[in-house]
Amino acid sequence: MNLFDVYPINEITIVKAKGSYVWDDKGDQYLDLYGGHAVISIGHTHPHWVKRIEAQLEQIAFYSNSIRIPLQQQLASRLGKLSGKEDYQLFLCNSGAEANENALKMASFHNGRKKVVAFSKSFHGRTSLAVTATDNKSYTAPVNENDNIIFLPFNDEKALEACFAKQGKEISSVIIEGIQGVGGINVAENSFLQKIRSLCDEHGAVYIADSVQCGYGRSGRFFSHDFAGVNADMYTMAKGMGNGFPVAGVIIAPHIKPKHFQLGTTFGGNHLACAAALAVLEVIEEEKLMGNAVTTGHYIKEALKEIPELKNVRGRGLMIGFDVPEELKDLKKNLLWNQKIFTGESKPNVIRLLPSLALKKRDAEDFIDAIKEEIALLKA
Repeated sequence: MNLFDVYPINEITIVKAKGSYVWDDKGDQYLDLYGGHAVISIGHTHPHWVKRIEAQLEQIAFYSNSIRIPLQQQLASRLGKLSGKEDYQLFLCNSGAEANENALKMASFHNGRKKVVAFSKSFHGRTSLAVTATDNKSYTAPVNENDNIIFLPFNDEKALEACFAKQGKEISSVIIEGIQGVGGINVAENSFLQKIRSLCDEHGAVYIADSVQCGYGRSGRFFSHDFAGVNADMYTMAKGMGNGFPVAGVIIAPHIKPKHFQLGTTFGGNHLACAAALAVLEVIEEEKLMGNAVTTGHYIKEALKEIPELKNVRGRGLMIGFDVPEELKDLKKNLLWNQKIFTGESKPNVIRLLPSLALKKRDAEDFIDAIKEEIALLKA
């Protein structure tokens, strides 16, 4: 049997990882500034994370949600404290797509409506409703198509106001990434998020803050939406939540009431997932990684802005993007193969940086030196 071919693959086999570095089966070392799509939040194989999982594995790895799992409440309490959302409720699941799917579903249960507002260049996942709210038709099969999604321009307050003026009583929810990841590191303006909050309040719609990539401290705040100074009704999270262990969740405001059997999961919130997620929160807090995301991210952004060939350097914390001109189209590839540095991209011309929140400044300096070297070679 062959693997189903759904991803373009770099011919690299990673066999070891530590901190911000990975090693392949030939012994070559790579600086990881992509973290497997923003998943590695506290560094590869962090010793506390490893010990937490190993200790839990010695006790019990899994039982279903038909019994009480105290680790779930421990995780909810720690997450509430660190995120500042202590009065919210936590539903645990397995992936970002599943988190968004459940948030959209719960919003519809809450107000009995069907319409969802999403935005240009959005990415919310590949499951049935999440992919329909994703602005990329190549991901959407005919079975996913429906007329309940309203796509609007990102950061366009007038278009949002006009939509609510026309269809406000039909709109169940508005879903938005605080910083678009796959879409190219596009930052939602504070005033735009505030407008979403006020319109949702006025019309009885639910504000869903997709924090799958831009959450968990990556921006320097726990949720990047927090820069706007308003609270969403739900926050979805995954990626960095488990530092590589599959775990995701939705935190839900207290005015949205649960009912039995509306949501459910077999593997969500299992013992190992909770142990991994608790370890991540403990390390983020103890090692002050949100502060490091601010300082190291600021250094990288300012250094990139001083390179004249790079355009529109943007982002918050350690979620950074910049545009690459056509004559430097091979920059990402050359960073990987010549400099042994992993980065991400958004087509056609954006390089994305999503490293561990524990990235050290000397590693950031090495990256800046490497990018300058590769630009000089490409221009020679």
